[in-house]
Amino acid sequence: MESHTPDLTRGVIQGLGWLYLLLFGMNFMWTLRSYRQDGHLESFLGFKHIPKSMFWSLYTGFLLVIASVHLTIRASSAQSFILKLPDWFKNGVDSVVADPRIYFALSVLAFGVMVWTRRWWTKPTPAWILLNLAIIFVGLSMTDYDFRQIVGKPDNVPIVGMLFLGGFFTWLYFSQAVENDDRLAAGKPLKEKELSQQVLVWPDLVYTEMVCMVLLTALLIVWGVALQAPIEEPGSAVKTPNPSKAPWYFLGLQEMLVYYDPWMAGVVLPLIILGGLMAIPYIDFNQKGNGYYCYNDRKFAVNIFLFGFLPLWVGMIVLGTFIRGPNWNMFGVYEYWDVHKLEVLNNINLSDKVWIDWLGRSLPKPTNDMNALQGIGAILLREFLGIALVLGYLLVLPPLMAVTIFRSMYVRMGFVRYMVLANLILFMAALPLKMLLRWFFNLKYIVAIPEWFFNI
Repeated sequence: MESHTPDLTRGVIQGLGWLYLLLFGMNFMWTLRSYRQDGHLESFLGFKHIPKSMFWSLYTGFLLVIASVHLTIRASSAQSFILKLPDWFKNGVDSVVADPRIYFALSVLAFGVMVWTRRWWTKPTPAWILLNLAIIFVGLSMTDYDFRQIVGKPDNVPIVGMLFLGGFFTWLYFSQAVENDDRLAAGKPLKEKELSQQVLVWPDLVYTEMVCMVLLTALLIVWGVALQAPIEEPGSAVKTPNPSKAPWYFLGLQEMLVYYDPWMAGVVLPLIILGGLMAIPYIDFNQKGNGYYCYNDRKFAVNIFLFGFLPLWVGMIVLGTFIRGPNWNMFGVYEYWDVHKLEVLNNINLSDKVWIDWLGRSLPKPTNDMNALQGIGAILLREFLGIALVLGYLLVLPPLMAVTIFRSMYVRMGFVRYMVLANLILFMAALPLKMLLRWFFNLKYIVAIPEWFFNI
């Protein structure tokens, strides 16, 4: 890896020391919890009746040693500090992350593994182990200068926090859902009904909300003092940032602009997303799962929603924030953002491939000597395959799914509700399909009609 970065400084190392000290405190409390709840091992390496918390105590002590090493570092020793990620690991991660095909494939695979192994990682101990691994990974990654420049930007710090919050609430949902699924299978009452307690708005709810408000206000004050505001130089039409990015909550839409025309990525798809969310109560015919956490009763709805939210939305935000760099190129998370990096791309339209590559002819185009009908005919002739594919995708696939994989759903929902649902699913699937077509075939537009400013 070519180095464009200064070495580690004492301030960075000591900052990581405070992170490991915080992690030590968290695991110290977890060790006490493990001692009280996890019991003992009957035999381990010849020793009898060993508390399971012993392993956590060893790990907690190791964290204290690591924190002490970081906090007591000398300025002269910072240059040769060895507790950092090796170059071979960073190069391997960069080669994976910087390739959008591998990135998206791993995102989908991780989503599938998350759902498939939900009964394992929702348990307290595996979940705590995953949290520790995530924090240690971020801490070790902060020893890389380029990673710090990306993650440490004031604009990007909240996104890192959002990822941890997203992981926590995903765990919370699946842990509650798995427990309720087990209760229903055993004929027991739901957790929500068994533990339901009625409380008054005043003082119970208002008191809880007041405590949360005070804590959140204190957090925002500390945040505002400790973290510099992301204020840059005044805007100029002749000097734009490279890369020029939207706010984090629009990065998913900005990423879609890579694969779709602005009218589609900026208008049509967002309206379909909002309309689809509003239509959920009207197209949902499943009476189960209302008012309580569950997965088995609503597998289809949960999987569709989470796939659209995690890989296709949060994944696109992560990609747009940490991987899209200058000139909108893809960079590894440990890679220097070189403004001179240029990737040669030769994206072509489907009509170019049909007429030029396959038929060996020039593209039909409307000319000045054609009347209006002849010009329209030339455009439709040029784009006939793309138009046929789009119409078939939206008009032929829904009935085909209705008589095959969605047959029972079609019978229960009826024609109108089923067609709304089927088209919403197809529009959601259109994004990963278009991404795959771009990555593997350099396909820019399926239908390209610049004469009408209409491209798909």
